[in-house]
Amino acid sequence: MVNALIFDFDGLILDTETPEYNVWQAMYREHGFELPHEEWGRIIGGYGISKFDAANHLSSLSQGRLDSGSLRHRHRSESDEITLAQPVLPGVLDIIHEAKRYGLKLAIASSSPHSWVDTHAKRLGIFHYFDAIVCADDVGPGRTKPNPDLFLLALDRLGVQKEAAVVFEDSPNGVTAARQAGIFVVAVPNPVTSMLRIEGADLTVNSMADLSIPILLDTLQ
Repeated sequence: MVNALIFDFDGLILDTETPEYNVWQAMYREHGFELPHEEWGRIIGGYGISKFDAANHLSSLSQGRLDSGSLRHRHRSESDEITLAQPVLPGVLDIIHEAKRYGLKLAIASSSPHSWVDTHAKRLGIFHYFDAIVCADDVGPGRTKPNPDLFLLALDRLGVQKEAAVVFEDSPNGVTAARQAGIFVVAVPNPVTSMLRIEGADLTVNSMADLSIPILLDTLQ
């Protein structure tokens, strides 16, 4: 029996990943280079398996002509401006409201820090729906996704067993983390992660709008 739903944040509730990717891509091309898509894909959803840093990489490609600190600042400024105009992704609020009617517990488990997740969740008016919000700050250094720590801690804070939870994820790192935690995982790729190979999900849908709690419960049965 399902008692809890655990949501990723970036790219699943709020599409922060497309603006971040598009701005880096534009900055690379402005200087005659290409953002390495596969390297970027390794850090989406968590930094557990890659040390790739787009600012340092682009600075290196330019042989030091471009300062990595300035590049990072510009990217943050431009991508944040786009992100602040983004609404909650389609179907997310419907699932949240349905889950509440079914009496399910809700959590966010994100490789981003609380300063990012909590601020955006409050801005979007959804912070109060979640019984637990677990972020990078809550686990050890280097223990974000694809490591299972965030999901295991979310289960602990919700007080539910892994068999009684469902995870919603958009990235390979996130799906791997959920699988390692032993939790049923639904993959919901966004425009950026749909270009990556996401393997191991128990169910894959194009959008949260394609799901409902009854459909999900029927699938699990």
